[in-house]
Amino acid sequence: MAEDRRTRRSRRALGAALVELVLERGFTALTVEDITERADVARATFYAHFRDKEDLFARVTADLLAELGERLAPAVADSAVGFTGKPVLEMLRHAREERDLYRIVLRGEGDGKPLRMFVDACARATAEEFRARAERNAVKPRIDPELLARVWVGEQLAVLRWWVEQDAPSLPAEEVVRMLLDLAMRGRYWASGFEPPA
Repeated sequence: MAEDRRTRRSRRALGAALVELVLERGFTALTVEDITERADVARATFYAHFRDKEDLFARVTADLLAELGERLAPAVADSAVGFTGKPVLEMLRHAREERDLYRIVLRGEGDGKPLRMFVDACARATAEEFRARAERNAVKPRIDPELLARVWVGEQLAVLRWWVEQDAPSLPAEEVVRMLLDLAMRGRYWASGFEPPA
């Protein structure tokens, strides 16, 4: 039990050091020694858990995705049809709590691998949910669920990156979600100020 706690503490310290240092210097400039010094963890401890700094970043990203998935599950299950805005609101709240980690992932640090992991995981989960909703509601999607999921996730992540990069967001999370719901339900044409053609 004590070893498990020690392992978790070391991993948390290494992950926190990685995030801090990437924000300060960028991922490319970092060495394992920089990370272990900042974390106050021995290099041998680092290598007992990770192959290299890329492996650490991938693990930190996987942990972020797992935590996000746990938080989104109740919000997604809350509606048979969807389009409640609850999952997006929960993602924004999570991003506010883990702002620095989201910033480095969404910026594409680490040769973009953590960003690809994040986008692919979100798109995969979204496509599965779109398919399940269509089946539950006996509807046939007009657009391929994979493509629809990529568009949906791409829009959300672009907004999410813009939102977390602001020191003080210009819009509260609830307002961002309301606008995204309007966009999803009414479309870009309406959102741009035009009336639908008669």
